[in-house]
Amino acid sequence: MTDFPAFLDIEGSREAGVLFICDHASNAVPPEYGDLGLSVEQFQRHIAWDIGAADMTRRLAAIFGAPAVLSTFSRILIDPNRGEDDPTLVRKIYDGAIVPGNADADEAEIERRRARFFRPYRAAILARIAAMQASGRAPAIVSLHSFTPAMRGVARPWEIGFLWDIDDRLARPLVEAFR
Repeated sequence: MTDFPAFLDIEGSREAGVLFICDHASNAVPPEYGDLGLSVEQFQRHIAWDIGAADMTRRLAAIFGAPAVLSTFSRILIDPNRGEDDPTLVRKIYDGAIVPGNADADEAEIERRRARFFRPYRAAILARIAAMQASGRAPAIVSLHSFTPAMRGVARPWEIGFLWDIDDRLARPLVEAFR
């Protein structure tokens, strides 16, 4: 195995009030996995990463003086934006592209990928949140993604989107500002 860290941790102020994360920051795969049977062109597509999201994450972290955590591996290897038991955690096909290197990924291999990439990335995010909470305030978590203009041959009409779960204190003002 080669030295291939699961995440990039960007320093920033614990008091910044915001933590930026980027789940699909990279289209890289550790050398021992080769190219997973995909062409260079496939790795330039959205199936491998969120194009532009890493640069935007770095820029926002710098502007706000805030910390950021970015994945260093392609979602083709394992998708850190899924639950550990999600059937799409390690995809065998993605937007029409068959991923030969994932075809034989049994539960033992998926567990190796969870342990080596998925969990350390998630643990880094949780550690950052805990450190920021220790400074006296819970951070807003801003996860940056990009999307392809078409998926499965269907055009997507959006230029920007805001998603949230229960707490809409950040999302609502952003939605209003962009109207």
